[in-house]
Amino acid sequence: MNEYTLIIAVANAATLLTGGAVATFSYRAFRRTGSRALRAVATGFTFIVVGSVFGGVAHLLGDSVALGVAIQSSFVAGGFAILLYSLYVETSTTELITARYLR
Repeated sequence: MNEYTLIIAVANAATLLTGGAVATFSYRAFRRTGSRALRAVATGFTFIVVGSVFGGVAHLLGDSVALGVAIQSSFVAGGFAILLYSLYVETSTTELITARYLR
């Protein structure tokens, strides 16, 4: 272990908690609305959180900061690609219903 171990562990724990909350809320919103964009947001944030955890584990168990950074960076890049996709996916899931008022 080196002098950065505690900082890496705290940062990864914060990423796990905050990113996990965003992923959970966006997944719940997807389940409620059926929006493919929200499903992609949940998937993207989950990818980023998983990469952070895997990178931290690789650092702590393998004692290699470089391997941990490589794993985490790869997952973050993939997660951001998925988030970018979420901005372009079709978001319309509702129908427009018009009602006429009867007098």
